[in-house]
Amino acid sequence: MLPTTSSSSSISQSSSNQFVFVSLLIFLWYSSNIGVLLLNKFLLSSYGFRFPIFLTMCHMSASGILSYISIVFLKVVPFQKIKSRSQFLRIATLSVVFCGSVVGGNISLRFLPVSFNQAIGATTPFFTALFAYMMTFKREAWITYGALVPVVTGVVIASGGEPSFQLYGFIMCISATAARAFKSVLQGILLSSEGEKLNSMNLLLYMSPMAIVFLLPTALLMEPDVSDATIALGLKHRFMWLLLSVNSTMAYAANLTNFLVTKHTSALTLQVLGNAKGAVAVVISILIFRNPVTPLGIAGYSLTVMGVIAYGEAKRRYK
Repeated sequence: MLPTTSSSSSISQSSSNQFVFVSLLIFLWYSSNIGVLLLNKFLLSSYGFRFPIFLTMCHMSASGILSYISIVFLKVVPFQKIKSRSQFLRIATLSVVFCGSVVGGNISLRFLPVSFNQAIGATTPFFTALFAYMMTFKREAWITYGALVPVVTGVVIASGGEPSFQLYGFIMCISATAARAFKSVLQGILLSSEGEKLNSMNLLLYMSPMAIVFLLPTALLMEPDVSDATIALGLKHRFMWLLLSVNSTMAYAANLTNFLVTKHTSALTLQVLGNAKGAVAVVISILIFRNPVTPLGIAGYSLTVMGVIAYGEAKRRYK
């Protein structure tokens, strides 16, 4: 009986360790995602650092360097090589779309509160379903499409009840959300063959330097005073460089922890955690930035979140 008892104890200890490990991963995933979102908002709207394109370039720079260290030296995932020129061009295309989504999201944070930004971002499934149908003719069950109605309706209601509504910020946020959905569908099309598939960490490793090549001239053209203003802010606020560094590192950590949580949990768990993460970000942002909210805005966002949950459940049941 003793070996059996010892074996049971060992299995129990292993399960306990796995639970602690996954819980820590989820905590880090939440912290990095919400942290980078709140820091972006603080830098772009409260701190006076009004350069969303340059900020995105900082994120991509950190992601490139830290991805290389994680993959080549720490062996977090196996290193995957680009095998053809066509694969390189496909990754470059994804990189440009990815840049557009991140820059658009950062621009919107200059003009919109985080709570409203997250409400609009929750409509990603709507755009994903739309692009999937338009580009691949992939159809879902009607009940799945029906679940998207409250997703869109909720944002319409939230927009009407948003005291800090700003049209340009709204357009940029919608555009960023659509670009994020477009990138996920495009990635499935462009990197569909088994020989050219890359895991998300290797894809980030290659997309980051490509993004910098695209973002650097764009920043110099559209934010010509970025270097002078950044230096001036750095001299005025001694913690600015630290904030930029932490913010950029968090942007990479959000991608890394998302990959690890995806790897160590189920798709359903990830979906539930993702929905909860948006709600947590909204509550924390309201507490920190004290932006006004209305019952109508809360109702709209709640309807959108419920629609997203229903959509995920419908997709799972009616595959």
